[in-house]
Amino acid sequence: MASKLLQLQSKAAQASQLVAKHGCTYYKQLLEKNHQYIQNPPSIEKCNELSKQLFYTRLASLPARYESFWKELDSVKQLWKNKGDLKVEDAGIAALFGIELFAWFCVGEIVGRGFTITGYHV
Repeated sequence: MASKLLQLQSKAAQASQLVAKHGCTYYKQLLEKNHQYIQNPPSIEKCNELSKQLFYTRLASLPARYESFWKELDSVKQLWKNKGDLKVEDAGIAALFGIELFAWFCVGEIVGRGFTITGYHV
């Protein structure tokens, strides 16, 4: 256990050295690359305005998303009605999608329990 702690400390020290060495350069490059998105002068009022624009833009997109959801649901209903015409490939894709959803659920449960498999904290 102590050796793993030392390894972890060593890796953390290496990572912090890497960030200290290249962090400023990366930060400057990131800002230069995305300068068109930066509002000058930066102010609280501008930030509040932009957050309101984002919120109300997302709110305005809800009817289109709602309509798209019902179209998708109708297409699934049509597939279910015509399940006799379903190809093996389509069924395989649906099964893989279901397995992937279940796997993400399991990962979420493990993360929610603090990265323990059984739920017991040691």
